[in-house]
Amino acid sequence: MTPLERLESQSIYIFREAFSCIDNIAMLWSIGKDSNVMIWLARKAFLGQIPFPVMHLDTGEEFPETYEFRERYVKEWNLKLIADICPSIEQSDQSLPPASRFAARKTEGLKAALTKYNFNGIIAGIRRDEQATRAKERVFSPRGSAGQWNFRDQPPEFWDQFKTEYPPGVHLRIHPLLHWTEIDIWRYIRQEGIPVVPLYFSKNGKRFRSLGEKGITLPIESRAATVDEIIHELEITKTEERAGRVMDHEAEDAFERLRASGYM
Repeated sequence: MTPLERLESQSIYIFREAFSCIDNIAMLWSIGKDSNVMIWLARKAFLGQIPFPVMHLDTGEEFPETYEFRERYVKEWNLKLIADICPSIEQSDQSLPPASRFAARKTEGLKAALTKYNFNGIIAGIRRDEQATRAKERVFSPRGSAGQWNFRDQPPEFWDQFKTEYPPGVHLRIHPLLHWTEIDIWRYIRQEGIPVVPLYFSKNGKRFRSLGEKGITLPIESRAATVDEIIHELEITKTEERAGRVMDHEAEDAFERLRASGYM
């Protein structure tokens, strides 16, 4: 097997384990590159039709290109979409810096969805290489009743044996891309021909490397206008993937506080 085939196989196994072991699950769809790969893998895992809802935690502040992509591919991929608007910024943690507080709207939106739809499992497209706090994650990660994450007390996962049974009030976050890297994602996008939001490709010398909401996500300097050029750029760059995420630069512990309280 090639490296990409091994990654694909492991992710498909994780999807099938989650679906077979956990009642009432949903998958987060940010409409970014990682979650589009996740959609693609889920369709492969379940013979072309994803058997659970996909959920866009919508702040109402996405880029127009993101909304256009969502409307097109919900239909083309026949997705069961949940796109409830997240609570206002006034309901997020007031002690957080401004951009982190805005991002925390998604935490509040996810908490509301867990209550409204009674989901026991949430599939998310995070990767360990993306951010230091995420490197502490497990593939099947328990969350408390309010969505909080105890990163100091995570279950062991040896030989792809995952703990899936927990007491009432606990839900699981499932991470089928945890073992992928950014360049793996783009190589898989090239191999499979997976569509992505056009903001990832350079226009007037700038592109988005990590895509979020308007105002808290900034483009980077780049001439990479094709998937091949992005892959070549990643092979030589030393810049962090989330360099354009404003909240990552506000306070040393802001992202860890967001994650501990339930952020994706």
